[in-house]
Amino acid sequence: MNAVNIENHRVYDLAHLRHLCAACGLRDLCLPGGLDAEGLRMIDSVIQDKRPLSARDTLYHAGSPLEGLFIVRSGSLISSISTENGDVQIVGFHLPGEVIGLDGLAQHRHACTMISLERTQVCALSIHAIHEVVAEIPSLKTWFLDLIGRETMHDYEHVAMMGKRLAHERLASFLLSFSHRHERIKRDPFRLKLTMSRSELGNYLGLAEETISRLFSRLQDKGLLDVSRKQVVIVDIDGLAAECGGQRYPPVVAGGTERAQRAGT
Repeated sequence: MNAVNIENHRVYDLAHLRHLCAACGLRDLCLPGGLDAEGLRMIDSVIQDKRPLSARDTLYHAGSPLEGLFIVRSGSLISSISTENGDVQIVGFHLPGEVIGLDGLAQHRHACTMISLERTQVCALSIHAIHEVVAEIPSLKTWFLDLIGRETMHDYEHVAMMGKRLAHERLASFLLSFSHRHERIKRDPFRLKLTMSRSELGNYLGLAEETISRLFSRLQDKGLLDVSRKQVVIVDIDGLAAECGGQRYPPVVAGGTERAQRAGT
């Protein structure tokens, strides 16, 4: 295998890229379909495999120059901003198959600080190479816009959650959204691993840590969830949706209650 080390990145040859992506369950999310050999070669010039991050490593700081975007290959990350009075506000949690770094596009400097929540692998996309490749292959423009669109939808979902007055509605909406995101990356949508702390989740939802813990207990007592530390099993997804006015994030499958009960046995 031919590889070149550039600032802790390894740029792989095409054969290795194909092997790397072929072994990755997220390839349908990260790469556009129908590319010919030339298209794959150009993708090879864009995607770089960045060194793994350990838990609580910083991928980039707020204010740092934008050098590229990243796609989460495994693990999870948390993004935050600092308010004028010095408080930290969490603005997102990021799962495999999702693009991060878009906060730097407007000012060419990152507005957020991005930190890994566990051992995490990301693929790096040089911003300069993205412009060149998108100009050459029209399908890549659609692919790139789709990546941006998915992240914009996450922002809308957060705004919708924060617009809910009641605390239990916010948590239920978050869990349903997280379930949908798990299903999109072909994970079990009823078994959620919450790698963030209760304090971080509360910060994101505008709720106290004690309130988050109390709400998890309440939803478990109602038979909607089975909570064991960071592992949350959705036992009754229809009941959980009813907690936030019947809102569902498609395409979580119908009959979720029965499937979740089978998963818990």
